[in-house]
Amino acid sequence: MNPASAAPRVLSLTHARLLQLYAQGLLQPLRRNPRRADLVAAIERMCLLQIDTIHVVARSPYLVLHSRLGYYPMTWLDEALANGQLAECWAHEACFVSAADIARHRGGHDRRTHHWAQRNAARMHREQRADMEKMLADIRASGPVRAADFARSRAADKPGWWAWKPEKRWLEAWFALGELMVARRENFQRVYDLAENVLARLDPPFDAAAEALSAEVQRQRAIVDTVRALGVTPAAWIADYFRLKPKVTDRELTPLLASGELLAVPVQGWASPGYVHRDHAEALDKARRGRLRATHTALLSPFDPLVWDRARVLAMFDFEYTIECYTPAAKRRYGYFVLPILHRGRLIGRLDAKAHRGDGIFEVKALFLQPDAEITPQLSRDLAGAIAATACWHGTAQIVLGKTVPAALARELRASWKAAH
Repeated sequence: MNPASAAPRVLSLTHARLLQLYAQGLLQPLRRNPRRADLVAAIERMCLLQIDTIHVVARSPYLVLHSRLGYYPMTWLDEALANGQLAECWAHEACFVSAADIARHRGGHDRRTHHWAQRNAARMHREQRADMEKMLADIRASGPVRAADFARSRAADKPGWWAWKPEKRWLEAWFALGELMVARRENFQRVYDLAENVLARLDPPFDAAAEALSAEVQRQRAIVDTVRALGVTPAAWIADYFRLKPKVTDRELTPLLASGELLAVPVQGWASPGYVHRDHAEALDKARRGRLRATHTALLSPFDPLVWDRARVLAMFDFEYTIECYTPAAKRRYGYFVLPILHRGRLIGRLDAKAHRGDGIFEVKALFLQPDAEITPQLSRDLAGAIAATACWHGTAQIVLGKTVPAALARELRASWKAAH
């Protein structure tokens, strides 16, 4: 048989996981102190960094970066936005993206209908056009503004966007429609400016030609970027990453296989092929030969790209995960802001934590290992180290440990922390 015509070897699910972790920057810890450039590179590797404002521990975008970079100053993210290396847009949800990628997020589709936020914004503009147009004219005349610059005129009595004061809704609507962008953040509050002003200072410079590309080309780029970011994925998981509609099919990927941009590989237990970007061909070969080695242990944000697609994380890691901060307290199983625990290629449990910054305390309210996770000296040391590293990064070096399941894990963690000191 001609070797070139032989069927490709099946990739085991374990090795598929390692390839995904490699692509996401979660296979091994950074082996040196992080640098500012690493932050932008990490976001470019993931393609986007979802924004969420909950901060019982560090807000999600900072925590996602900590999982990959280790101990870095949180101000680096704010500075990269203010310096024009990053921009904010609606992608998966509200996200940071690299300056190099913002053009395609602004182009290739009708921004009035692409995302729920944009649809709401378009409706608001139809209904409150005069007020919104006046606000835009005022910003053009007077410069950047924050929502906090406008006084609240009445108590909020509606959920979601409608609970905001009118000016906040109008600012967000213009942001969703692309007329305003976020120039910088002050205490994590958005400072809005005209899009033309923000785009003018991006580094690298804004690519107007990329913004003008057709919707078909932009969709293909999003597909390719998603496959690169996920390492290996069936067609069914691709659309969620950038909220593409309609869903991506194997048939749609055929031209990308023919061009060699994507590679198809059978994966153990998958009914359809897995797709790998050609940039990961060498990593795919290492995975097949058992040469990818997972050594990283980290606490993940609930909004980490590795876990935000619940169907994907269940199929890939056999990890059932729900964000319970939106669940009534009485119905929560694990806690308010529960962080998945990554340990050497597996998701081995979850941890509910709160950083009491004023007291310097990192409270582990509850920690649950998966039923099949064996408490070994390696796991205990690595997990204790990951918790301690996260606590120190928060400036809350004193760790208070609450409930653990199994209970024996508490003794092992405390022993590891004692030995480290």
